[in-house]
Amino acid sequence: MFRFENPEYLYLLAILPLLAVLYYYSNFRRRRRLKTYGDPHLLRELMIDVSLWRPQVKMWLMLLALGSLIIAAARPQFGTKIDTSERNGIEAIIAMDISNSMLANDVRPSRLDKAKMLVSNMVDDMKDDHVGLIVYAGEAFVQLPITNDYVSAKMFLEGIDPSLISLQGTDIRTAIELAAKSFTQKKDISRAIFLITDGEDNEGGAVEAAREAAKKGMRVYVLGIGSPDGAHVPIPGTTQYFIDEQGNPVVSRLNEDMCRQIAKAGDGAYIYVDNSSSAQRELSKYVDKLAKAKLESQVYSEFDEQYQGFIILALVFLMIDICLLERKNHLLRNFQLFKRVSVVVVLTSLFIGTAQAQSYRDYIRRGNRQYRDSIYDKAQVQYQKGFQLDSNSVQVRYNLGNTLLYQGQPKEAMQQYESAAAVERNPVRLHQIYHNMGVILQSQHQFGPAIQAYIRALAADPTDHESRYNLVLCQYQLQKDPQGGGGGQSGNDKKDEQKQEQQQQQQKQEQQKQDQQQQQQRESEMSKENAEQMLNAAMQNERQTQDKVKKQQQQSQRRRLQKQW
Repeated sequence: MFRFENPEYLYLLAILPLLAVLYYYSNFRRRRRLKTYGDPHLLRELMIDVSLWRPQVKMWLMLLALGSLIIAAARPQFGTKIDTSERNGIEAIIAMDISNSMLANDVRPSRLDKAKMLVSNMVDDMKDDHVGLIVYAGEAFVQLPITNDYVSAKMFLEGIDPSLISLQGTDIRTAIELAAKSFTQKKDISRAIFLITDGEDNEGGAVEAAREAAKKGMRVYVLGIGSPDGAHVPIPGTTQYFIDEQGNPVVSRLNEDMCRQIAKAGDGAYIYVDNSSSAQRELSKYVDKLAKAKLESQVYSEFDEQYQGFIILALVFLMIDICLLERKNHLLRNFQLFKRVSVVVVLTSLFIGTAQAQSYRDYIRRGNRQYRDSIYDKAQVQYQKGFQLDSNSVQVRYNLGNTLLYQGQPKEAMQQYESAAAVERNPVRLHQIYHNMGVILQSQHQFGPAIQAYIRALAADPTDHESRYNLVLCQYQLQKDPQGGGGGQSGNDKKDEQKQEQQQQQQKQEQQKQDQQQQQQRESEMSKENAEQMLNAAMQNERQTQDKVKKQQQQSQRRRLQKQW
């Protein structure tokens, strides 16, 4: 497969015929002027050193050299490897119980931490799959829309805590119904709901909800976590335990019978989670057995730059032009190979610069291949070598930030993203940069800066629903936790708070600088009215969410079972 990376430069080829026309027109006028001096045949005899064909040859050599340079600027590329692959992918929604009963430690270190480790390992094994995350207790909401951004999935997973939902209890039916609505509309693709629970369903209807999901082609797998003998439920932040109405410590037990009933109705399987690693192996086995949609595609996975040949060809044409004199040279009496020394120096410098540019792109291509193979440490080395050759490259900074993010270095990744955003003008890349910055800030509970990052991402690409959803979620979380407007996780240590305040001030200063640099772009790409409409829509969605929560809280007050675990 042949292609041009920058085909817009090919329009410059239109200059070549124009230059040829101008050259022949100037020759025509020169001949007309010579006729005023005398007979052309007589004049030709008098000017024995004048050549008729050498100037034309030199003109065509210059045109060929210019055309070769234009083609080289368009960066011709050939596909060097054809991959015919079957991309096997599923859509998986993970519904995780985050009620207080998940804090019981009959499974070490706790039921919730064990569930997080299971999901994290499951995400690590994914390649072409899409995953979404739902959390539930007395109510359920989407923590992460279905996506193939596994880094974001793991970051959102780390931030899961029972405090995310104020209404306690365990409403499995609502979680299954919400999961069934969270899949995409793609056809011929397998869908699975992985329900993680301790099996205490306080609202009922879970079996019926699983049966309805199975009718729609969604399998429900239940991961029962805990012990049938039960364990006491600790009160978060204290050494005490929850007590029931009679004043006795609450014992939370795994209801395996109900878990099996839900899995059977959902055409899935039940997996018992204990302190061993058997649940992880069994989960991987069921995921592999899912009937995955096969999409066969043939792509050219690697492209080699071919512009070097055209540059060398242009250099050859120019060297011949230098050596070829316009006048006749009898017995080489006026032969001077390097008559135009300055031109030779320029051409040599151009060749050296071309070799350096090729070395830079080699580093980038090797880094991209290792990045796609998930060898992030080696990809980082290649990008850093390319960065040494071109420290102003936005592509290198962005790719380097991605490798650092995948290696669990969000602070270093953030620095690369910020430097890339300061000089990037491409809306597509600018949206990706700010979206990744928002994900990092949101995972660190810095909801205020995360909101600003998502707004900038939407300014670059207003059609991205994932950035808009994360923006609304940050606004909702900021309202619940106003202290998360600029800092990380709250703590009691004064030194940590001071560090957080310093980080907040630095981030505000950096954001002000970025706001000034990006002001013109935001004004051109996203008007003030559009921004207000987007924010008003987000605020309206936020109010609807709050109203829903209030209604559910009012309904929960009428429930006969008052459960806080």
